[in-house]
Amino acid sequence: MTEPKTDKRRALAKVQHVVSLLTCALMLLAVAVHRDGRVLGYDVKPAAVDEAEAVSVAADGAMVVNTTTLAADITGYGGPVPLEITLRDGRIADITPLRNAESPDFFKKLEEAGIYDRWKGRTVDEALAEQVDGVTGATYSSQAVIGTVRRALAYVAEHEQAGAASAGSETATEGAFWRSPKALCALAVVLLGAVVPLFVRSPRYRLVQLVLNVVVLGAWTGSFVSYTLLVSFFSNGLNLMTSAVAALMLVVAFVFPLFGRKNHYCAWVCPLGSLQELAGKTTRRKWTLSPAALKWLNRLRDWLWYVLMLLMWTGLCFSWIDYELFTAFLFGDAAVGVVVAAVLLVALSCFVTRPYCRFVCPTGTLMRISQQTK
Repeated sequence: MTEPKTDKRRALAKVQHVVSLLTCALMLLAVAVHRDGRVLGYDVKPAAVDEAEAVSVAADGAMVVNTTTLAADITGYGGPVPLEITLRDGRIADITPLRNAESPDFFKKLEEAGIYDRWKGRTVDEALAEQVDGVTGATYSSQAVIGTVRRALAYVAEHEQAGAASAGSETATEGAFWRSPKALCALAVVLLGAVVPLFVRSPRYRLVQLVLNVVVLGAWTGSFVSYTLLVSFFSNGLNLMTSAVAALMLVVAFVFPLFGRKNHYCAWVCPLGSLQELAGKTTRRKWTLSPAALKWLNRLRDWLWYVLMLLMWTGLCFSWIDYELFTAFLFGDAAVGVVVAAVLLVALSCFVTRPYCRFVCPTGTLMRISQQTK
């Protein structure tokens, strides 16, 4: 009699887990629709520009290319990065970014780095042949801009020159991920964190994985699950050819728990969690928090999450998602307040085990809620 009851409880817990996950997905879907008017790359509102209006002629005779729909599937960290590209006398005269959901601090870095100037003054063919590198600290945004410019120029070449350039340009854009050492290393580290702990239990290996997470996923590539990534996913979907690392992280964070690996992402992949744990290993002196203090801090974390979600649901504030402490890994471009908070957090981690993960992290709270079985 005991075994059937146990099986029934397990089945019920699994159903509750799935319901919790779907509920969280619907909450994020509502945020994506409210902020971007898109669901997995499809507009739920009439498009602002249709393909017939993608290319227009200005009063002075210049050709103006609007990439809003031409490159809607090419996304940065927060979503598509539409541009307005002006060609005068067959050469690129100006590139102007249009409204987008990227972090303003990171996107401004592109202009400061002169990324748009790399194409100015060039013909369409010359610009398509130009090899433009991404901008350190704004990798997702810069790669999206590069892909968007190439897509727009390939469209112009196709319509003006019988178009052999288009196919080659798209192949180059879609294959860019597999030619990027940074992306391949990040993918390898996420795979190690996802698979190896299932079979190997070694403190030495765990130390190696923690270091790899901090160095490769955090400091070098800026790869992590955050609200920005999650909302972007529900708004724009994921192109596996360019976002394999993000896709695998989402699987570890939300699919692994369905098979009994709760908190696997937080414990084995998250670079900020890894940094806190490494900091904690530097001293044996730990502060003891009373049960009352722990209870209060847990409630504070939950209420913080409720408030932040309410700000997005009501449309009062979406921008907070760009300032989660994960962005401190992009040290050269992160907001000063975020960097300062991250430094203080790491110092606190020497005395309190993973304080941000346990008592603050909105993304971690969402993951925990998505795994609830009661």
